[in-house]
Order: sequence, then C-alpha cells, then structure tokens
Amino acid sequence: MTTNTPLSRLAFAPTIASSPIKPILRKTTSVLGTRSRADDSDGADEEEHPTKRQKKTVVFNENLNMVREISGKSLEDAKREVRQALEGHARGDDEDYHNLKDLFAPSNRNRSPDEGADDTGPQELLVYVVALTGYVPMLGRSCSGLIRSVLRCAWLDRDENFTKAYIQLLAALSSVQASFFEQVLTMMVDKFSETKSYSVVSGFPPVDLETKKQWLHIGIKYLLDLFPAGSNMILNFIASKFPYTTESKAVHMSYIDHLLRLKTSRPDLERDIMELILARLVKLDVEMTLDLENDDDETTRAVMRSIEAADGKDDDDDDESDAESVLSDDDDLPEETRRVIMIKSKLETLDAIMDLVFSIYDPIFEKPDSEEAVACFTDLLSDFKNVILPHLKSRHTQYLLFKFAMKSDQLMELFIGMLLSIAFHSNDAPVIKQAAAAYLASFTARGARVQSHTVQLIVGCLLNYIDYYRETHKSCRGPDVRRYSLYYASFQGLLYIFCFRWRDLLDRDAIPDSVDWDDPASFLGQDLPWMPDLRKRMHANIASKLNPLKCCSPVIVEEFAQLSHHLRFMYIYPQIEKNKSIHLSQFFTGSYAQGGALRDTGFEFDNEKWTHLEACFPFDPFQLPIARRWLDLENNYVTWSPISVLRRPGEGDDEDDSSDGGSEDDDDDEEESEMGEEELEDREELLEDTATDDERGGD
Repeated sequence: MTTNTPLSRLAFAPTIASSPIKPILRKTTSVLGTRSRADDSDGADEEEHPTKRQKKTVVFNENLNMVREISGKSLEDAKREVRQALEGHARGDDEDYHNLKDLFAPSNRNRSPDEGADDTGPQELLVYVVALTGYVPMLGRSCSGLIRSVLRCAWLDRDENFTKAYIQLLAALSSVQASFFEQVLTMMVDKFSETKSYSVVSGFPPVDLETKKQWLHIGIKYLLDLFPAGSNMILNFIASKFPYTTESKAVHMSYIDHLLRLKTSRPDLERDIMELILARLVKLDVEMTLDLENDDDETTRAVMRSIEAADGKDDDDDDESDAESVLSDDDDLPEETRRVIMIKSKLETLDAIMDLVFSIYDPIFEKPDSEEAVACFTDLLSDFKNVILPHLKSRHTQYLLFKFAMKSDQLMELFIGMLLSIAFHSNDAPVIKQAAAAYLASFTARGARVQSHTVQLIVGCLLNYIDYYRETHKSCRGPDVRRYSLYYASFQGLLYIFCFRWRDLLDRDAIPDSVDWDDPASFLGQDLPWMPDLRKRMHANIASKLNPLKCCSPVIVEEFAQLSHHLRFMYIYPQIEKNKSIHLSQFFTGSYAQGGALRDTGFEFDNEKWTHLEACFPFDPFQLPIARRWLDLENNYVTWSPISVLRRPGEGDDEDDSSDGGSEDDDDDEEESEMGEEELEDREELLEDTATDDERGGD
C-alpha cells in the first residue's frame, strides 16, 4: 500500500454511507464464486466474536490519518473485486478489468435512461476509488487503458468527499511510475481551458466553475508538494498547452487565471509563469500587428468600427460564439467578414490580457522606489530582454516597461541604462542592438517624464557613437543599410528624438526674451541656443560617405528637414535632392557582388524601399481601448505635433522657395494640419499600414 504525506488541506476523511453495491465481477465463476476454507473460518470467528467485525469497519490507510466509517462489506467487496480484476488482467482474462474501466469512463454518464440509470450510484464510484488506491502498486504498463479511464473521470463535478478521495488516488498513481505522474499532470493542465460556468453529474448537486478551480489547484499543490520534480514537468505542460492565438478570449482568460492561481500556490514558479504569459502576449501582439499590416484599409477600418460598437459591453460569450460561427459557417460568411471577426477577436483578447497584467503589477509599484518594486522591475527588464526586445513588431506589450519606468527616476534610469548597454556595449546580435536603439529613441521621444538633462545625455551618447563609427569607417564605399544598420538606427533615433523633443535640446538659460517656452510657435524663425556642437556633429555625419539621410526612413528625414529648417537649426534639402540620384544597390556588398555566387538568384533591389531603414518605433500610440486606462497618457506620453500646428497662420510659406520640393512641403503641412494631434492618437492609427503610420507621425 502506498504511503503518502498527510493531506493538510484535505483535513477530513470522506464518509461513505452504507449502500447496495453492484459488483463489477461476474456473478458465477469457479474462481470468484467459491469461498475458501480460510473464508469460512473467518466467518465463524466473526459470529462467535462480534467485536472483531467492528474492528474491521475502522479502516483505511492509517498512515494518512484518514479514517473512514465504511460498511465492511461494501469496501471489502470493492477491494476484492478490484484485486481480482487486476489479477485476472495479468492472466489475460479481461472481462472484470473492462468492467472496472467502464466504472470510471465518462461515457457511462452519457447513457440513455433505458440503458440503466442505476448501474452506478452516486457513492458507488467513490468506494472503487478508495479500493483502487490500495491496489495502485499492481498497476503496470499493461494497465494504461484503466489509467486513461480513471483520468477521464469527471472528478471535479462531484462532491468534496469524492474529490478528496480522488486526489489521494492521483497521488498514489503518481508514486508508482513517472509516466503515470506525467499523465496526471497533463489531465490537470488540460482543465485550465475549461470555461463552462457549471456542470452536473447525476446524483450530485451542480458544481460552479470557481469551486472546480479551487479543488483543481488544491490537488496540484498537493501533488507538487509530494513530488517536487513535478515543478519542471508542469512548466513544460503549461507552455505546450497554452491556447492558440485563434482561441477565444474566454479560453485565454481562463487559462491565464489558472496560471496565476498556480503562481500563488507555488511561488517558486512565479518567474517562469509570468515570463510565459508575457511571451504568449508578445506572440499575440506581433501576430495581430502583422494581420493588420497585411490587410487592406477597408478591412482594418471595419475591425475598428466593430470594436468601437462593442466598447464597454461584456461580450465574452459573443466573442466565443463569433469565433465558432466563423469556423462552422464558412459557406455563409464572406472571407472579409470572417477576417474582420478573427482580427477583432485577437485584438480583444490582447486587450483583456494586457488589462489583467497591468492589474497584477500595478499594486507592486504603488511605492516605486521600494525594494519590492525595484526587484519586480528588474525581473520585468529581464523578461523584456528575453521576450519582448527580439520582436520589434510588438506594439503594446512593451508598455508595461513604459508605464512603470515613468513611476520614478530610479526605474527610468534602470530601463535607459539597460537599453544603452544592449545597443552599444554588448555582444548581442546586430538585430537586437538595432532594436535596443529604436526602443531608446522611442522612449526618450515619447516619455513625458524624461527630463531635459536626460534627453541631452541620451542624445550625447548617440552622437558619440555615430561620431566614433564615422571615424572608423572613413574608407567605406558608400551607404549600405545592411552593413551599417546600427549606425543608421542610431542616426534615425537622433532625428526622431529631435522631432519630438527639440526644445529639450536647447540651453534654456540662453533663450531670447522674445521666446515663450510654453508657446512652441514662438521658437520659429529665431536664432536658438542649441546644446554644444549638436549642429556641427550632425552635419559632419550627414556629409560623410555613410550618408545617413539616404538610408534613414524618408518620412522621418522629411519631417526633420521641415522642422530643422523652420527652427533655423539646419538646412538639408540640397542633400536630400542630391540623394535622389544615388541608388543604394550599387554599394551593396553581398556575396554575388563579391563573386561568391555562381548564378543569379533572381532577386534584385529594384525597389529602393528595401534599401532604407524601417521606420519602426516601439512606443507608437497605444490603441487598446480597455488597457490604456492604466497608462495615464495625458501626463506620461508626448503626442506628435506636426510642424504645421506650430506655424502661425500665413507664416513661413516663403521659407521653402529655395527648395525644389517647397510646394510639396506645404502640401504635407496642410495634410498634417487637417489631421491634428487628436486624430493622430485615434484608434485608426493602429489599423493604418506602415506607410500611412510614417506619413502621420514620422514613426
């Protein structure tokens, strides 16, 4: 008999009332139907000494301190039937063995009333659960069918007596073989995705979902306490069984709720569980972003209208039914409609998970400089580097770092310091360094609580890097975005920061009296005191062979050109015009150009967009309608203000006459003015393709 640790959370023994039991064994057999001489003598002793029978009724697994008051006949008969069924199976006689399997199989609960509703009473299965627990050591690999039937039992849909006895059976099974333990944990993790509010088993009252969750995690905690090696096993299972991105919001939220309960009961798994949640959140985020980029404008606008129409409603059931209708009514729905429903479902799922994750972390950062908050933020930084940073297409998950970094200078310095370290002082892959540079520029530009001296410090670091890179690459043939990607990413970051934070790059004490700091338009046309050598160092890089204006995103370059011209910082239109005659493909140093390829692959860079750096900045406007409530965007976020918003009416129209593209600049300004700042933050920005995003915000 298996001996286990006392079940502290299950501190009482299930009590089974005496009831008629239908044997699982055949009624007439020469083996089971004949009493031995020893049985006769036992019966005679019981008649002469009735006290002996009373002792036999007190009785089961004393090592567990679980005493059961069970009718001796009922429990002993069940034990005998289980033992003989297992012994018969070992000999090749499987009739009783199959009867035992049928007791646990869920199919018995689905029989019609005519097939015998009285086959298994409410308490009968409990007796066999207790009996089978005592004979678990007899179960070998040949009993896999019985194990599967036992694990298919609806054990959470019954009463507490049954649930506690069943957990003891699971513990006994887990102690016999590692493969049994794996099956037990797999069965438990499979239940993480259940979303039914309640369920009913004949003979038992309905069990609500919350009660089922509580007992499920009591069982998991008990097993993991008994078998610590199960911690690594269950981590593998929860990762492999995490819902697909096409699953409904209800399934995702149920699964994550179970993960959070597991985190609470097993603090040693907390870091792994939170990293898993963030990893799957990023996957959903990236997938949704790619879906939106690949769809046409009409489809994406339809998604947004659908979300706005459902805003503020509790539509968990609608989400699930919508997804099911898409799968089941393929012939009835147009492809575009199916696409809209699926993207909407993903976006709402992402929104709900982000909202939940914010609610988990927010209480920790009520005191942002406390040891707990700093330790938690350090863990978030680790998850950011491992999970979020490699995926530059993520648009929302990274706002966890943005929100909490804004809480204190200490947390902000930790985040900025890590980005600087990864971008310029690490051995990470070039794509990771380039992503870190994009995050650094985007955080500096968008973070309203990033102070002026910090902005100048970061700009100084970027200038130092591009100056060093320029000096060490004087012999380069020309611009090559693939070969010098980090250089161009750093320079593009400078342009991006300038467009958002140009006032923070000024010496405030030396500003002319005619300038009103709170009125950006008053800066236009003035000779402004910029931070030392900013103009000189940027001009030196623009004029170098690396030619960063040619490789950076044209939209960002154009916005910088307009703004820097109106602020009398720099006039770069001649260089932009000159770059139009330069074809970057002539400078590429791929294997074919070097003679390393024996034949043409058929791929040529005829389209110049492949030779420019992508304008991707991670802290573009946050669009999830529910989760955005946590961000306090009015106080923490810098919104984009086009140069046309800064210019006074009728002012500056003659400043671009010397440029060939002057009229085009004016058209761009009018377009930006029509959109306005508020529209730039509107949800539809999420649904525009990359080119439109760049056109609107320089992002």
